[in-house]
Amino acid sequence: MKTRIEDFTQHITDALAIGKNANLSPNSKKINNVLICGLGGSGIGGTVVAQVVAPYANCPITINKDYKIPAFVSENTLVIACSYSGNTEESLEMLEQAQAKNAEISCITSGGKLQEIAQQNNYNHIIIPGGHPPRGAFGLAFPTLFTVLNHYGIVEKDFTSEFNNAIATINQEENNIITEAKNITEKLVGKTPVIYADANYEGVAVRFRQQINENSKMLCWHHVIPEMNHNELVGWRTKNENLAVVIFRNDDDYYRIQKRMEVNKTVFEKYTSTIVEIYSKGNSQLEKSLYLIHLGDWISFFLSEKNGVDVVEVDVITHLKNELAKI
Repeated sequence: MKTRIEDFTQHITDALAIGKNANLSPNSKKINNVLICGLGGSGIGGTVVAQVVAPYANCPITINKDYKIPAFVSENTLVIACSYSGNTEESLEMLEQAQAKNAEISCITSGGKLQEIAQQNNYNHIIIPGGHPPRGAFGLAFPTLFTVLNHYGIVEKDFTSEFNNAIATINQEENNIITEAKNITEKLVGKTPVIYADANYEGVAVRFRQQINENSKMLCWHHVIPEMNHNELVGWRTKNENLAVVIFRNDDDYYRIQKRMEVNKTVFEKYTSTIVEIYSKGNSQLEKSLYLIHLGDWISFFLSEKNGVDVVEVDVITHLKNELAKI
């Protein structure tokens, strides 16, 4: 996993090249909405991309992480099926339902049944390199979502320059990122992280939560501002030094969000002394998201070392899949 985190910017570079060289057929259908189907490490890219392109997309983009697809899916829906292995059972069931509705289908995978289905039905598809845990292939899969959205005209803006800026920033800051990640790790060891972010960066918070779950083998939770100010904030009533608040911050967060964060801190500090603020770097939401994701990945890795666990192992998920296979 360490090598995969180190290769993050190279993965993005490779994915941009794969997307540029993708042989995608033109579409004649009018697309009224988009449904991105995927779970876990294969699904988080959809969550992040939907937020990044929201100001530019010409139709709604919905993320689906379930067995069933929404009733609105029709022949005028672009369904993007994402499964790194190509064998995620929920994604394959969603795909089957999308096929029954004659939706426009595009697939992103490294192989498996999803690749077979895409090739057999001549669906537009992008094949990315295999051999990684899905969460370790984020940099390979995430940029190709932009390729698909651009190809179908859902988003006309070309994000290539922003990806390249993010690559340059992360590469330049890598030593500082690792140092910061190690310092933050020391504050989180033995604690339950409580992750907060601006609602526009919820995908980043979810990614960090998932990485702590899988890489560090720890429980944690996340919420977003301002929504948490209407419910969860009231739950801060008991002093608990086992909790560690992590707040993702950006210099261009809406000014009222920034004020909320400052007031929230005055509440949190009454109940825990561990409050960590992580500031992004970059000039756009995409650049800042990638910066924070990379920093969060490093934290999850260093936490795995501190916890003395195998960063790659996910035996309990394998057990669950084996039990489901018996049905």
